Amino acid sequence: MSLYHSHNGNVAVKYIRNAVIITVLLLFALATIFPIYFMIISSFGDPVEAGAMSYSLFPTKFTLESYKFFFEYSEHSFRWLLNSLFVASVVTVSNVFFASMAGYAFSKIKFKGRTALFTLLLIAMMIPYQVTQVPLYILIVNIFQIQNTYSALIMPGLVTVYNIFLAKQFMSSIPTEVLECAKIEGCNQLQVYFKIILPLSKTVLAVMAILTFMDSWNTFFWPFLVTNTMDMQTIQVGLKNFRFANTTYFAPMMAGATISALPMFILFFSLQKYFLKGVTVGAVKG
Repeated sequence: MSLYHSHNGNVAVKYIRNAVIITVLLLFALATIFPIYFMIISSFGDPVEAGAMSYSLFPTKFTLESYKFFFEYSEHSFRWLLNSLFVASVVTVSNVFFASMAGYAFSKIKFKGRTALFTLLLIAMMIPYQVTQVPLYILIVNIFQIQNTYSALIMPGLVTVYNIFLAKQFMSSIPTEVLECAKIEGCNQLQVYFKIILPLSKTVLAVMAILTFMDSWNTFFWPFLVTNTMDMQTIQVGLKNFRFANTTYFAPMMAGATISALPMFILFFSLQKYFLKGVTVGAVKG
């Protein structure tokens, strides 16, 4: 009888624990989703000043006037989207190419100073992004003198240490015997890279491309620093033009934010499995 009560007690404790975990997870999910929900709902409001808006958790009226206002108010709206798409695409392609080459070199090619150089890169990865902005700005504006150009937007992100680390960790798991067989067959390093390494690394390359595109698309601070004309701004920087000294056009700003978030939604829902792999790919034992 005592065993029966003990079993029932354990089951009750298990159900309570699961209920608490589910409740906490639901609260976290609601806290994460609510800003997105509020952004989308607000974008369907009338394009009036922020002070004149009636904020509500549930929509009382659906109108596309704010979307129309977003594109008609500024002749640069489409240009902002194209700028973001171009910069994010170039940065993504360059990161996938250069980071994969560096990852291959660090994981499979023995050269003098390899460990010291990789350690130096890891140390650089620990430096906060904000710390490097001032010297990087001086380099771009005063030395290279390429402010307000695509080069200024793209160059700092051509390759990141994190992507090199990600590629190196993954490629370390590729059996060296496969590469040795290719070399015996007469392949040089470039042929091994293009014909063996890249096909076997599709998973990490996809993860790298997704994370890099999202990061580049959503970046605000650096494009804000190096652009000084509206036609060179990205969509994230362009949205600030709906905020003036005395007022803010809140609904059109939310409409622009919703439009700028669409690529991220599409990317996430179409490639969810790669996001899951991206969580663990850096933990591959080298």
